[in-house]
Amino acid sequence: MLPDAEYLVLSSRLIPDLDGGYTIATLSRARLLAAAGVADGAGPLLLTFDPAEAASHAAHRATFARRGAIADSARMRNLFDEAVSASGGAAAWLRDAASTDRSRVVPEREYRVLRDTEDRPFAALPVIPGNPDWHLTDEPVLVYDETAQVVGGVVGFRGLYAAWLRHVTAASGEKPIVVICESRQLGELIADWDDPRVRIIHTIHTMHLEAPYTPDAAMNALWTRWFALADRFDAVAWPTRTQRDDVVARFGADANHVVIPNAAPAPEATAAEREPGLVVVLGRLAPGKRVDHSIRAFVRADVPGSRMEIWGGGAEHDALQALIDELGAGSRVMLAGHTDAPGRVLDRASAVVTSTAFEGQGLSILEALLHDVPVISYDVRYGPGDLLAAGGGILVPDADEVALADALRLVLTDSELYARLVAEAPVAASAWSAEHATEAFAVTVRDVLAAPPRR
Repeated sequence: MLPDAEYLVLSSRLIPDLDGGYTIATLSRARLLAAAGVADGAGPLLLTFDPAEAASHAAHRATFARRGAIADSARMRNLFDEAVSASGGAAAWLRDAASTDRSRVVPEREYRVLRDTEDRPFAALPVIPGNPDWHLTDEPVLVYDETAQVVGGVVGFRGLYAAWLRHVTAASGEKPIVVICESRQLGELIADWDDPRVRIIHTIHTMHLEAPYTPDAAMNALWTRWFALADRFDAVAWPTRTQRDDVVARFGADANHVVIPNAAPAPEATAAEREPGLVVVLGRLAPGKRVDHSIRAFVRADVPGSRMEIWGGGAEHDALQALIDELGAGSRVMLAGHTDAPGRVLDRASAVVTSTAFEGQGLSILEALLHDVPVISYDVRYGPGDLLAAGGGILVPDADEVALADALRLVLTDSELYARLVAEAPVAASAWSAEHATEAFAVTVRDVLAAPPRR
């Protein structure tokens, strides 16, 4: 049972079919909270911060609602949609937060002027190209009145985001506010939010290490800066125990590190028939996914009657098609494009293969297990080893394409092994069920509300 509180999910952006597992996991968590009774089943407030046009945000909400990805589209809100006054200029909450102090303005700075549907300016954002730390600037976000005049500014994006969050939470009274921060960038900007009602649970979605992704590997500057702030969050939620344990071993336990897995919904009953020999790859066609390894391993396995469907889109599409052509595998390997119904693909699959270089958790592996599909995967951090600990698949050494091919051949040709892996799949998936994820979240919420805030 979740404690009575106002629940907010913060995400930089939520756009259909963009950002892969991040978007899926963020919306899945919101749906779990709705199912657990948050806001009488309407779910948490989903707050986004991307400065696209209001029409785009409305289209995104409509798509998510049509797909059943959000419980109540009215609970999905965007800062820049709400920063506009109906009479022109900025909304009252933003004008009230603006200062007339211009000392931080850089004279030569370029600004991106935001306009409402009637082409009236309401805010202007400093443009800081080529700087990955742009969001940390103290240069002001400019604020306009209804006469299109600049009346002041707030201190950077930090000041803008803080003003909106204060506005959103103003009606909560003394009720506790549980903030689920899904974005590292947002986390850096709210780490000093000192409202005594607020508890921040910062979720993690991805790898915190650089290649070769060993526990002691280097981190980029973004993660190094984030770890310096980690103890300010009331809890940091890692998707796997292995990643949490690696972090605690390396950085200590000053921060409150917990494990809250990303769950995937249980599949609906289907009449789709399993297709013998169908091998599926599911995910973005990005360099880090190393789909080329899966293609070469499949061709090397050379199982009669087998074929491969690769579902997903991305920058590697043309290079992968060239590889398929080079291998003469066009009749057996197909780049199938994007799907917004991965469950229907998995219901047909006989096996799933993944050759990614790293993971945050590996939602495609979990989805495969939920559909009773054996998985062949490289043993990489983080996720495959945790997800397949109770069976349901075969792990092979990282980047060993020969071992990947051998394991794939074995799964497709050894009927006894195949039957065992299929039987193990639901057992392995049960440890990552919606019930387990909800209970882990509820325990964390109860603990952080019982403790004083960390800021």
